[in-house]
Amino acid sequence: QVQVVESGGGLVQAGGSLKLSCTTSGLIFDAYTMAWFRQAPGKEREGVSFISASGARRYHADSVRGRFTISRDNSKNTLYLQMNSLKREDTAIYYCAAARDFWASSLARVNDPSRFNYWGQGTQVTVSS
Repeated sequence: QVQVVESGGGLVQAGGSLKLSCTTSGLIFDAYTMAWFRQAPGKEREGVSFISASGARRYHADSVRGRFTISRDNSKNTLYLQMNSLKREDTAIYYCAAARDFWASSLARVNDPSRFNYWGQGTQVTVSS
């Protein structure tokens, strides 16, 4: 049984930092592209950051580039999202997702939620002013 579990969310002031983690079990972690998506109240789900199975390639959405960094530790079956210089508009539920045998040549193409097989329950990030 595959499990995907996010942690590390919380309440932080604008300008602060948080580091999200996503631990997985029941899948061959280093065969999966991993990603962070987020969804704010009343808004559509948004792809935030993507990392290839080996960790060699990554994309970040324009809205977070330069502030967020996605990384992974394949020896620990764990995905991370370091979030710095947080803004109120970063407030959302953040979801970890896994996609088997999938990568794409552009952010626009890899940002396809239908290609992601497994999803976590999400962790809330709230940024206050």
